[in-house]
This record gives sequence, C-alpha cells and structure tokens, in this order.
Amino acid sequence: MVNPGHPIAAGLGDYFEIPHTEAYGEPFDIPEPDTLVFISWFAGGEVFRSGCCYRRGRGRIFYFRPGDQEYPIFHQPEVLQVIKNAALWAAPRRGMDDRDDRTTLWCINPPRSLGETHIAGWRRP
Repeated sequence: MVNPGHPIAAGLGDYFEIPHTEAYGEPFDIPEPDTLVFISWFAGGEVFRSGCCYRRGRGRIFYFRPGDQEYPIFHQPEVLQVIKNAALWAAPRRGMDDRDDRTTLWCINPPRSLGETHIAGWRRP
C-alpha cells in the first residue's frame, strides 16, 4: 500500500497479501493515475500499479487489480473491503454536483459471492 490515508485503504493494515494470483507487470498502458493507492509485487520481481484513482469530469474511477477468477481472491476479506471502500469513494456526494444518486460499478469477472446486482449497480444508502 502506497497511500494508507486514502479512503479506499480504510480499514486495511499496512499491507495485505493475496496468496495465489496471476502475475502482472509493467508497462501497463493506462494513463498516469491521479492517485496511486496500491502497488503489487510478485515473486518473479514484477511490480504493478494495482490500485489507481482517476477523476474524469465529475466522475471518479478506481482501477483495482486483485487478480482473476482462477483463484478465490474475491472471497478474501481485504479485497472485499477495498471493493466496498471504492464504491463509497466513487459515489456522488450531495451538493457537490448535479448527478443523481445512482453510481454504476463495472467489474470484469465479478465475484459470484457478491451477486451480480451488487456489482452491476449500487445505490448509495
């Protein structure tokens, strides 16, 4: 974790490990993030920007690379905490803009344990 004070990192320790995952490495052809929250490193020495925050117009985007569906990564408590925190961070704030209260989250290979309706659409409480 490179930005422990960021709201997406709330409730996490100084770092967390994902025991089994696919290795990813740079270069990763994405824009430079506005804020970097997580960096992953792998046994082979690869390093990867794995938690990137962006602001585009009035919207907020969070890219998270916990892994793929091959391993039970999306059952890990820390990963679920990051997803929850990211949804709250990305949600519109009353009085800050004129968007409605609906935020849509897109997830490639969504975890079945969360259910599609919880990933495809999220309504701020």
